[in-house]
Amino acid sequence: MHTLALLLTGFSVFSALLVALEHFRGDNYKGQLLAQVMGVLLLLILAGLQLSHFAYLQQGSLFIHSPVYQVLLFAVAPTFYLFSKPLLQAQTGNPLLQLLHLLPILAAPFLPFSLALPLAFAIGAGYLLWLAHSVYALRAQRSYFQWELWALGSVFVLALGVMLMGLSLPLVSEPLFFSLYASAIGAAFVLVNLALWHTPRLSTEVEEAARETYAVSTLSNVDCDAMLTRLANLMDQEQLYQQTELDLPMLAAQMELSPHQLSELINTRLGKGFSRYIREYRVEAAEDLLLDKPSMPVLSVGMEVGFASQSNFYDAFREMTGMSPGQYRKINKLQVAE
Repeated sequence: MHTLALLLTGFSVFSALLVALEHFRGDNYKGQLLAQVMGVLLLLILAGLQLSHFAYLQQGSLFIHSPVYQVLLFAVAPTFYLFSKPLLQAQTGNPLLQLLHLLPILAAPFLPFSLALPLAFAIGAGYLLWLAHSVYALRAQRSYFQWELWALGSVFVLALGVMLMGLSLPLVSEPLFFSLYASAIGAAFVLVNLALWHTPRLSTEVEEAARETYAVSTLSNVDCDAMLTRLANLMDQEQLYQQTELDLPMLAAQMELSPHQLSELINTRLGKGFSRYIREYRVEAAEDLLLDKPSMPVLSVGMEVGFASQSNFYDAFREMTGMSPGQYRKINKLQVAE
C-alpha cells in the first residue's frame, strides 16, 4: 500500500499540472470564468495535498500537522463545489454569495489537528450529498455521456470512502490513513484523465446537458421537424460548420431561433449537445479530406473543416474515431492499397 500510495501521489501531482494547462483553456469554459478559476485552484490544492502526503510517506515529514495543510484540506470541498456548480446546474448565482462557501477555511489554521481532520471531512460530507443530488438530476441526459457519469460516480465513491475514514480517524492508524487518502486522490486523477481522454470537452457537454435538465421547454410553438430539416441543410449544403467562429448564438440566428431553443432542439431531438453536434460534422468532413487529399498537411485539414487549433482538432478526432488524424489516413491508405 505504501509503494502504491507513493506512485499514485507522484502521478496525481504531474497530472494536476497537465490538466490545468491542457484542459482549462478558455474555449473549454466560455462564459464560465468562476468554474475555470476554481477548477485550476482545485488542482493546485490537490497537488499541494499530495506533495504533503509524499513528504510524509517518503521522509516522515510532519507538514501534514501544519496549519497550511489544514487550510488545503478545508479548501477542497468548497472549491470543488464552486467549480462544479456552474457545470452540473448550469448556474452560478451571485458570485460574492458563492464565495461565502470559503469562510470555513479561515478557521482551519486555528483548529487542533485532532479536530481539524474529522471536521473537514464532515463538511465534505455535506458537499458530497449535494454532488450526489446534482449527478442524479442529470440521469435523463445519461445517454449523452454515460461512461463519464460512471467515472464521476466512481470519484464520488472514492470521496465517500475517504470521508468515512476521516470521520473514524482515531480508529485508523495515521500512516494507513494517509496512504489510503493519497491513493484515493491518485485514483480519482486516473479516472478524471480517462474521462477527459474519452471526452476532451466533457465540461462543455455536462453544462449543455445540465442546461436542458433545468430549463423549461421553449419548443412548444416551434415546428421541430422543419427546423431539423433546415439545420441539416445549413450543415450539409452550406457547410456552416467550416466557420471557425461558429457558436450557438450565431447558428440560432441563422435559423431564426433563440440560442436556448436551438440547444434544446439538438439535445432533445438528436440526443447530443451543440458542441458535439458541430464536432461530429467537422470530424466527418476531415475524414473525407484526409483521404481525398493525401498530400494536404493534417493541420491544414483541421483548419479547413473549422477547428480553431491543432489541439482541438486532434482531441475531437480522437474522441470520434479512437485514433489521430495521421493514423486514420495511414490505416485507410493501407486498406485501399490492399
